[in-house]
Amino acid sequence: MDPDAVSRASRVPHGGTTDTSVLDFSANTNPERPEGVRDVYAAAFDDATRYPDDEYREFRVAAAEYVSRDQAEAACSPDDVIPTAGGLEALRLAFEVTLGPGDSALVPQPSFGEYDREIRLQGAEPVSVAHDAILDADPERHEVAVVCTPNNPTGAVASPNELREFAARCRESDTVLVVDEAFLDFTDVPSLAGTSGVVVARSLTKMFGLPGIRAGFAVAVGELRQRLAVARRSWSLSTPAAAVGAHCMRDEAFVSRTRERVAAERERLRESLSDDFDVFPSDAPFLLLDVGDRDVATVVETARERGVAIRDATTFPTLDSHVRVAVKRPDENDQLLRALADV
Repeated sequence: MDPDAVSRASRVPHGGTTDTSVLDFSANTNPERPEGVRDVYAAAFDDATRYPDDEYREFRVAAAEYVSRDQAEAACSPDDVIPTAGGLEALRLAFEVTLGPGDSALVPQPSFGEYDREIRLQGAEPVSVAHDAILDADPERHEVAVVCTPNNPTGAVASPNELREFAARCRESDTVLVVDEAFLDFTDVPSLAGTSGVVVARSLTKMFGLPGIRAGFAVAVGELRQRLAVARRSWSLSTPAAAVGAHCMRDEAFVSRTRERVAAERERLRESLSDDFDVFPSDAPFLLLDVGDRDVATVVETARERGVAIRDATTFPTLDSHVRVAVKRPDENDQLLRALADV
């Protein structure tokens, strides 16, 4: 990290609320969790009087199997997995080992605001490209390129073939491709994990509904993997986070049920909300809505008064009349529809 850049940086706004009196649709986390999580956490807590095993072998094996599940053949080895305290730490680690003062990185826009912040903290310069044009961008003369799939907040998943073609162009340009797959496990699209010249960042926050656990990982191969492994903080996962993460990633039935529910409810919400809003197509557990000539702040406040928190998406660059809503369980989604009626 560049010390001079820190004084010029600032925090990034996010969804999520600590107000338990409202139903939170502003953060895109699963309202359900795999069975047995509480017991796994309690058992691991008893082991937390000792430092974690810094090899994290069980977590690495589970993570490698998890990202390989939708691939034709397992392309990710446990040795390729770099445990991190959440997906955001995986992103920071990727930027720390690839960027320095004066470098530049291609980033999609609108997209996750932490990309700009983390890149700037390294003293590098983010170069914005429209999120739906990033795969057509020229990576030449950029040290890093970033792709978010499905993109947050628009929800569109990148074409796997086009993404692999872009990865090949990045390798030809000696540009490291960082792929944020935080929401990819809500789809059956294969991960890019195990691809040369690529750092994949994964989060367990969204699918497994445990943002407070702070568990995630990066995946890379070859010399890039070695740099991540050396730079990784020692004991980067707590003992409970490692145990819970491994347990969750092995629950294939939970992931399958969640995908089916989210796909069905997302389509139902899209159809209902399209009567009053311009709704973006989405492959993610959220929908981006254009509220038109309504005042966004008023829409957000009205929904809150009706017991629902939604995300003011005008904090994303280029969005000036948008809100984002998560996809939850049917009864909760009904409450969202009531809260947004006639706003």
